[in-house]
Amino acid sequence: MRYLVLATDYDGTLAHDGVTDADTVAAIDRFRAAGGRPILVTGRELPDLQRTFDRLDLFDRVVAENGGLLYDPATKRERMLGPASDPRLVELMRARAVTPLSVGRTIIATVEPWEQVALEGIRTLGLELQVIFNKGAVMVLPSGVNKATGLCAALDELCLSPHNVVGIGDAENDHALLDRCELSVAVANAIPTLKARADLVTAGARGAGVTELIERILGDPRDSQMSPPRHRFALGRVQPAVADASRGMVDEAGDRQRDVLIEPVGHRLLISGPSGAGKSTLTNTLLEQLAAQRYQFCLIDPEGDYETFERG
Repeated sequence: MRYLVLATDYDGTLAHDGVTDADTVAAIDRFRAAGGRPILVTGRELPDLQRTFDRLDLFDRVVAENGGLLYDPATKRERMLGPASDPRLVELMRARAVTPLSVGRTIIATVEPWEQVALEGIRTLGLELQVIFNKGAVMVLPSGVNKATGLCAALDELCLSPHNVVGIGDAENDHALLDRCELSVAVANAIPTLKARADLVTAGARGAGVTELIERILGDPRDSQMSPPRHRFALGRVQPAVADASRGMVDEAGDRQRDVLIEPVGHRLLISGPSGAGKSTLTNTLLEQLAAQRYQFCLIDPEGDYETFERG
């Protein structure tokens, strides 16, 4: 299974109005049974999430507070991933009668239009904090803390790579999460900007979309849509005798050429030719791109041609 990790948002993705249906829970259970490692990534505070959803045991890790807190459901261990919420800002927002106002371990949460008070308080107090939106919700977090950083912390604990991850979400605060995943997916009810940037958009909304995605992950491994073109490596260009001119590119001499691309996973490449034909140059080009994107590879080099290769 290429995508060993499913990183899913909660509200608007896994759940509808805070409720996760039985079919979606069963789909996550099937994913686990097949060897998958589900991770829940949410803006909610952990106590609120625990009151709302009683199946956190389905997940290997829970990233709460929009990346500010990491929770292991098996051991009940919590780990803060940023500084504690600043009491001075909380006091200022309470004095301005901001409501609702929720204070977590690292997050301060309210709703629009109270972001103006939050921004004013951050500026007045000289704090280094950021404001993140989520379909009307407003979250104040330490600078640099988001769902992507929380996911990476979870993956580090599980000894897994972002290249193992398919991520799915629906709202503004899911951009960073999906950008960090090998395959990014938006549910049908997602905001337009997230759909535009995602590799895939499900036909189903919310939990039905998550179930649809899981069925695809567990289905045909040759599904071409599960291999985003954005990860392909360029090996060079082919001339008109080989390239399809209708898909080509025009060089300065006017000849049509086409980039030769290869996916980083699940394909084989044979490089052959006489000495001096450029085999080493092509191999270096491929290895450099693999290393730059932090893919794993095994290099067997009996002649020592690549002893000075920078592995990144």
